[in-house]
Amino acid sequence: MIMLTHVLRHLEALVSFDTRNPPRRIGTGGIFDYLGAHLPGFRIDVADHGDGAVSLLAVRGDPRRVFNVHLDTVPSSPAWSVDPHVLRVTADRAIGLGACDIKGAAAGLIAAANATSGDVAFLFSSDEEANDPRCIAAFLAEDRGFTEAVIAEPTRCEAVLAHRGISSVVLKFKGEAGHASGANALEASALHQAMRWGGKALDLVEAEADAQFGGLQGLRFNVGKVEGGIKANVIAPSAEVRFGFRPLPSQDIDALHARFGACAASGALERYEETFRGPSLPGGEAAAVEDRRQAAQALAAQLGLQVGPAVDFWTEASLFSQAGLTALVYGPGDIAQAHTADEFVLLEQLQRYTESIVRILGNS
Repeated sequence: MIMLTHVLRHLEALVSFDTRNPPRRIGTGGIFDYLGAHLPGFRIDVADHGDGAVSLLAVRGDPRRVFNVHLDTVPSSPAWSVDPHVLRVTADRAIGLGACDIKGAAAGLIAAANATSGDVAFLFSSDEEANDPRCIAAFLAEDRGFTEAVIAEPTRCEAVLAHRGISSVVLKFKGEAGHASGANALEASALHQAMRWGGKALDLVEAEADAQFGGLQGLRFNVGKVEGGIKANVIAPSAEVRFGFRPLPSQDIDALHARFGACAASGALERYEETFRGPSLPGGEAAAVEDRRQAAQALAAQLGLQVGPAVDFWTEASLFSQAGLTALVYGPGDIAQAHTADEFVLLEQLQRYTESIVRILGNS
């Protein structure tokens, strides 16, 4: 349990730093000063990518594998029973904002680095929760010689080789204002057009129910917000729909956009805009995803990691994979605890994760 004591000491410090995102007020000091001070013997490069996106690359020796973990957290809710920035440790868990997602892994990496001397690289980032991955994009824009990436997210200490992609869209429907008693109300209303689109979009999603990849099935879809109209007796001149979908690695996002757009009647759409895209894992062309999954499986075997099932949530591992690195997701904690009040990570998983990283670094 000596290793766990070191991990908890680092986790206590990391949780104490306010890295909530939003409001994206993360600078190059604070938590990054702490990391630099506790990674002796590493070459440290801190970069500010703007708007709260800061990264720290720490390199020891000449590694070909990079471990990535994000340090930003979601905002804390009023439902927290204690100060979210003060770590509370019980008999079986560590409770604090970001303890599960995913500062627990960061603490484990620091402890493992100080218990070993092998070649290793850590990339700490601070913009994952913003759906604006500037840190990873900047890192991948420069060829640093890395061929493998292990991305920390809560996977219960199992290696995840595949997950869904994600795409968010805003639709704007156009109509023609008028009195609702008019015979043209059915066709002229932007809200009616939006509702018709919604019915066809749901039919599209249901038709994909049997699609499968690596244990995942079907297309995930959600209409998150509908706005428009003036009042019940006025034909709606405009309407806006915000929706999102989560494809399988074998499904083409651009092709799905074309199909969702075609669900609207001709001339009904004023705007169809994708506001965020995250590729699936494995990333890249659909024809290559199976080969990349097998490469990730070989990496997990090489590292001695138990492989877990594919997951529905998105991670930045897909960005590394899309860039050509063999990537997998691996970290302590359960995604069910992420983003919750009184978020926690089990001590047993912190211990197991850190011991596995010590073993991996010892063999590097």
